[in-house]
Amino acid sequence: MKKSGLLNRYFGLAAQGTTVRTEVIAGLTTFLTMAYIVVVNPVILGAAGMPVAGVAAATCLAAGFGSILMGLIANYPIALAPGMGLNAYFTYTVVKGMGLPWQTALGCVFISGIAFLLLTVAGIRQLIISAVPRSLFAAVGGGVGLFIAFIGLADAGVIVAKPGTMVGLGNLTSPTAAISLLGLVVIASLQARSVKGAMLIGILLTAAVAWVFGLGHFAPGAYTLRDLSSAAFKLDISAALNLKGGIGLSLIEIIFVFLFVDLFDNVGTLVAVTKRAGLVAADGTIPRLNRILLADAASMVTGALAGTSPVTSYIESAAGVAVGGRTGLTSIVVGLLFFCTLFFAPLVQAIPAAATAPALVLVGALMMGALAEVEWSDPGAAIPAFLTVIMIPLSYSIANGLAFGITSHAILKLVRGQARMREWLVYLLAALCIVRFIYLA
Repeated sequence: MKKSGLLNRYFGLAAQGTTVRTEVIAGLTTFLTMAYIVVVNPVILGAAGMPVAGVAAATCLAAGFGSILMGLIANYPIALAPGMGLNAYFTYTVVKGMGLPWQTALGCVFISGIAFLLLTVAGIRQLIISAVPRSLFAAVGGGVGLFIAFIGLADAGVIVAKPGTMVGLGNLTSPTAAISLLGLVVIASLQARSVKGAMLIGILLTAAVAWVFGLGHFAPGAYTLRDLSSAAFKLDISAALNLKGGIGLSLIEIIFVFLFVDLFDNVGTLVAVTKRAGLVAADGTIPRLNRILLADAASMVTGALAGTSPVTSYIESAAGVAVGGRTGLTSIVVGLLFFCTLFFAPLVQAIPAAATAPALVLVGALMMGALAEVEWSDPGAAIPAFLTVIMIPLSYSIANGLAFGITSHAILKLVRGQARMREWLVYLLAALCIVRFIYLA
């Protein structure tokens, strides 16, 4: 009873009309809807050459730490974990596209986290939130969704490279493609029936089928602390800073993308979850926003040290809110469950690509819902949003999509005579994007 009273006072349970039992159930619900990240994140970062078992452990640690920190200092029912989209950018743009070693890329994540902490304390991140139009926030979410889905379809062998048309349909009767499509049907069916943990259950069922047909090998055995820590503290900060040649444009671009995608992820999630929970202030602002952003930045730094791509707020938190979660106690329950999952992390090495590919496709599908927030009848909003959405998957770069969106938004504002001095930051960002395009040319 005393423990319940202490929790009630710290989290304000009674004031929010909730109970310890409700918060625990909400935390379990949120965890089940986002636990797939423990399987999917190591697969994506593994493509960058990172040790899969180590990344799985880092994913659990970062998600556990971030969610608990959010609950303790911000008191919101919002869980954190390595972000989908940010992990794809880390692997396919930074490591494979720019040719950086994954250790250097982790160094960039760490520097970004420190930069976020400083920008948050200085109020700059809040300034960016107020300056950038909501249509671009939504467009980035939709574009990243297409990007992730494209990666999933390619991993499944459903979409392949074709000389004449650049891309085309693969051989759907091949084992990997066929089992991936089966997984797509299974996960989609579970989601359609609102089964809790549909993504995770679907991945495991599809993996079982893949094991039966010899596409994966389930060989659980003893694993050591070395397996769990194989990605921890491997970041190379000095290489990321490029100390010999000075801080280059590549580092600035990486931090720029990490900043904006993480910021857009957070804002989109915060708005959706707080509205659903009835936690938005009367004037439309989000209380304790600084604390939320501080928790996010600290989690990114911790994630880089543990060995994973940037950590961000998860929209799956809305699942916990839907069953009554209203306080940070929900997030703490999620964090504790992720810590418990740490003991099973190395087993994700047994999950074949045929099982994770359909999950990527459907995560991408879920992210497309953000595009409903774009006012498509207004060319000033629709054109920048469209350019952002289309350029992210087609150029295989979130940075390019962001640059096209911000630049076109600023140009259209100027053409329509709607430029305002208070929006100076948007025009500064657009100018930097144009300089970037000239440099890349």
